[in-house]
Amino acid sequence: MSAEKVRAYLEERGLADRITKHKETIDTVEHAAQQIGCSEAEIAKTLSFLVGEQPVIVVMAGDARVNSSKFKAQFHQKPHMIPRDDVERITGDLPGGVCPFAIPEGIPIWLDVSLKRFACVHPAGGDEFTSVKLTPDELEKASGAAGWCDVCKGWQEAGFSQRN
Repeated sequence: MSAEKVRAYLEERGLADRITKHKETIDTVEHAAQQIGCSEAEIAKTLSFLVGEQPVIVVMAGDARVNSSKFKAQFHQKPHMIPRDDVERITGDLPGGVCPFAIPEGIPIWLDVSLKRFACVHPAGGDEFTSVKLTPDELEKASGAAGWCDVCKGWQEAGFSQRN
């Protein structure tokens, strides 16, 4: 159901042609990169957190890891992921398919600067078999992002510089 909801959402924005349905699962960064044919870093992984009682979604590069102190500086709390058993109830998507599109009202979506170094990134499209290819600017617009944040580590060590 969620992939259909995402398709309708992206159709309204003229981006449905960016959706790809894969034969094999893309439930992890590694699986997604294999199926899409890109680097793991270009996968836009979507993580869901609880900040107090409020769910927050952060989309980051596949090679990035959340940095606790940076997260706390941004959200005034240490990162606490939504428990796996609660992800679908809160976000509308199953773990492995959480994406930054067509999520319930009131859940802010933040994009980490680790994504800006790529011409295109590949977030999930509502299930573990669907991806969407977008530029970072298209992702920002299509997701209705609250803004850009800098809450990750690890990706700078890969030798990439941020694209503006």
